[in-house]
Amino acid sequence: MTLTQVIDEVGVPADEAAGGVAGIATMPRRIRAVALPGDGIGPEIMDAVQRMLAAAGARIDWEECEAGAGVALPGGLPGETMDAIASAGLVLKGPLQTSLGGGGKSANVTLRKHFELFANIRPARRLPGVVTPYADRDIDLVIVRENVEDLYAGIEHMQTPDVAQCLKLISRSGSRKIAEAAFALARAQGRSRVTCASKANIMKLSEGLFKEAFEEVAAAHPAIQSDHMIIDNLAHRLVLSPESFDVICTTNMNGDIISDLTAGLVGGLGLAPSANLGAGMALFEAVHGSAPDIAGQGLANPTALLLASLMMLRQAGLPSVAERLEHALYVTLEDGKELTPDLAGPRGIDAGSTSAFTDRVISNLGRRSKAVPSGSGCMPVVQEVARGRVHASTRGQVRSDAGIDVFVEFAGDVPSLVAGLKAASAGLPLTLAMVSNRGLKVYPGALPQADFVDHWRCRFASRAPGDELPDGVLGDLLTRISRFARWCHVERLQLMDGTPGFSVAQGQ
Repeated sequence: MTLTQVIDEVGVPADEAAGGVAGIATMPRRIRAVALPGDGIGPEIMDAVQRMLAAAGARIDWEECEAGAGVALPGGLPGETMDAIASAGLVLKGPLQTSLGGGGKSANVTLRKHFELFANIRPARRLPGVVTPYADRDIDLVIVRENVEDLYAGIEHMQTPDVAQCLKLISRSGSRKIAEAAFALARAQGRSRVTCASKANIMKLSEGLFKEAFEEVAAAHPAIQSDHMIIDNLAHRLVLSPESFDVICTTNMNGDIISDLTAGLVGGLGLAPSANLGAGMALFEAVHGSAPDIAGQGLANPTALLLASLMMLRQAGLPSVAERLEHALYVTLEDGKELTPDLAGPRGIDAGSTSAFTDRVISNLGRRSKAVPSGSGCMPVVQEVARGRVHASTRGQVRSDAGIDVFVEFAGDVPSLVAGLKAASAGLPLTLAMVSNRGLKVYPGALPQADFVDHWRCRFASRAPGDELPDGVLGDLLTRISRFARWCHVERLQLMDGTPGFSVAQGQ
């Protein structure tokens, strides 16, 4: 099934109309959402945001669930929490702690993958009253990040005791889905340009596939300008002229990095909201961490989670409530009173507590800031997405075998390795074509002046390119190699419509 996304600017429903001192003529409709307070400062900022939402007139039936480090389960996600999220389809999440190293899985990544929250939306907008080196720049951009693939597929192996491998997975269907989301958001918000950011100049197959899929989708949206930039150049341009960007569509790890960069341009992670969207499911969160060093001290800034909750209201069809609370926040930032220490510090103003800041925002409900464009922040609604099925290729390539890459652990010298590999392939329909170490060719030809590790890629080319290799060839080859080296893993080399579906080594 092909992804279909229909995005329309969210209108005010009949039971949610603006007007009056309170900004609401009739009570907004009631919605249901799961609250995940999370770890560290999470419970404090969740409480503050819920108070502000209630004061603004948002009628939300909250189901508070446990998640994070306080849960005595691997991954920190009880079954009851997962069931509640699946039932509600709408989540506001505080920060969840993730251990560094040790093999533990991130609860944040697990949520995105389990519920196929494939689109991560990270806006970066200059906020009034926030002092930054870019305070005089008209920054208003959105990062649309693929959220479940790439290196974050989390497929890693120790190849040798001293060499680790991480597999980068990019699919055409996943790339097309996030490109559709980027153009959908641009259309919903009246934006005119979507920029694809990739590293296709180096990772020509994986990032190249992402770029190719983006361009396929862009061709179906001629009314919106599209272009492509290499990710490092884009990072450079973001620092020099962030106001020149509109919507940026990129892969998972690239998006993770540059969305933190753009947050830094407008005041930091304490002001950075995020949405994670999928079919029938939307999760909104503050981007920052759990800050355990200040937990329980009343110092936490709830702004990022508040901004995420405004995205949630718009996604749920309550834009006028979101706009009212957004104005109150902006007026509070402009007035500069009772700001949390991270916001107040640079100006030397006496800082307020989390509770005082919350009370100040509530007191400013009904006031309007000139800094908030009417109808800002409309969210895309993912109405349909293929899920629960295998996406087989429909592109009809003619595929044939070109050979085999065998990765081996070997602590000897290159001549000894090459001699053993040639002996191993003798009499088989394969010939040793290349050996590389850390991606650098070491055979054939002169040895490079480089440091080697004990992990080698050994490429065997088929003696009859295009013919499918007999099933028993690989087993015979690995058995012979095992007599002098430890094989780690194997990759089949394929030609797709005559084009190599594999990379070459540096120097090859």
